[in-house]
Amino acid sequence: MAQQQRAIGTRAAIVRGAAEAFRRRGYGGTTLSDVEAATGVTKGALYFHFDSKESLALAVIEAQHESSIALGQRLLGGATPGLRALVTMSFELARQVRFDPVVAAGIRLTMESSNLSVPVTGPYEDWIAVCDALLRQGIVDGDVSVDVDVAAAAHFISPAFTGVQIVSEVLTGREDLFQRVEEMWMLLLPALVPAGRRDDLRRLPAEVRRAVPEGAGAWSGGPEGSGAGARRAQG
Repeated sequence: MAQQQRAIGTRAAIVRGAAEAFRRRGYGGTTLSDVEAATGVTKGALYFHFDSKESLALAVIEAQHESSIALGQRLLGGATPGLRALVTMSFELARQVRFDPVVAAGIRLTMESSNLSVPVTGPYEDWIAVCDALLRQGIVDGDVSVDVDVAAAAHFISPAFTGVQIVSEVLTGREDLFQRVEEMWMLLLPALVPAGRRDDLRRLPAEVRRAVPEGAGAWSGGPEGSGAGARRAQG
């Protein structure tokens, strides 16, 4: 049992160290020697858990996706209104990609997945599905127009965030990422929100931005209520 726990701990340490190396150098620029140096494990221990750089990269992507998609699942299962949950998810993911090396590396590796021998489509498909579900909940809440093409919007919002964070990384090392995500939503909301709700929801991106810490501290999940009354109050 103790040996099994040590093996689990060693594997997790390798994934974290590899994430740090991949985050800095990308897939093509990272060698297994870089991973050894970042993790502090022996070559034998590294190859015991992972037989190639690709298997290690896929493990980092899986760890990142598990961490990030858990947020979407919590928001889907909570009492937060759908549109607010969708905006919240984008800001929390922005916080993760800035301060969690596994998330930052996993997203970078996913974008570089053409270097891998297997397609990496699951993270994109899962995020689009979460966006779709939250938009549909937003329609039920009355915060998203019934005329919105939900599938098209979901397919746009996820890559829009990807593009925003890439440019933010290039220009400022993601220091302005929260500002750029807020601007993204200010541009998107008029296309999503019914005319009668625009005045009520125009401050939503700024409100959510204030609620999600821009530092490395954990986010508590924000205010939640229960039932339709709570949903409307939070709008």
